[in-house]
Amino acid sequence: MKREEIIEKLRGILASAGDGTAPVSVTEESNLMTDVGLSSVSMLYMVIAIEEEFGIRFDDVGVGDFATLGDVVTYIGNKLG
Repeated sequence: MKREEIIEKLRGILASAGDGTAPVSVTEESNLMTDVGLSSVSMLYMVIAIEEEFGIRFDDVGVGDFATLGDVVTYIGNKLG
């Protein structure tokens, strides 16, 4: 799956998990907490939604390991192979 496809799916997830920031304005450089407005609870919701959407598990990392959307995209891309 291409990075842009992953980002598009993540924008849908972020639309329901964030502070109402327009998902189309979210880029790989967007900080998940300051730019997107995710709280620690929202981050956990996002992880669960990602696991369901992409069929992956966040086994070897914690939500604090992801600062930007790009970090999440890279992780998902690596898990999908």
